[in-house]
Amino acid sequence: MAIKPLEIHTLESKAANVYEAIVVLSKRARQLNEETKIEFNQRIETIAALPSNSNSDEEEVDANPDQLKISLEFEKRAKPTEQAIDELMGDKLEFRYKEEETKE
Repeated sequence: MAIKPLEIHTLESKAANVYEAIVVLSKRARQLNEETKIEFNQRIETIAALPSNSNSDEEEVDANPDQLKISLEFEKRAKPTEQAIDELMGDKLEFRYKEEETKE
């Protein structure tokens, strides 16, 4: 996967400053990563585990081909950071500050 250069001025135009844009991107990337983890775990749980017929002395473990297929599918997906950048640059990502409660 090639690294794509990103113009700082373009990034700055999407937020108040570069640092704000980086914070927004990192939070969105974490959200995407968490969603991917949940989806991966749900799909792995649906696959029935193979019965264990191997001895405890045997170190070689047979992998379930369905689990490998799912793992390879998830590895081919775009990384969360790249997805977050694409969302911000494509104006698909909205963000706002939390409104602080005023104490009276």
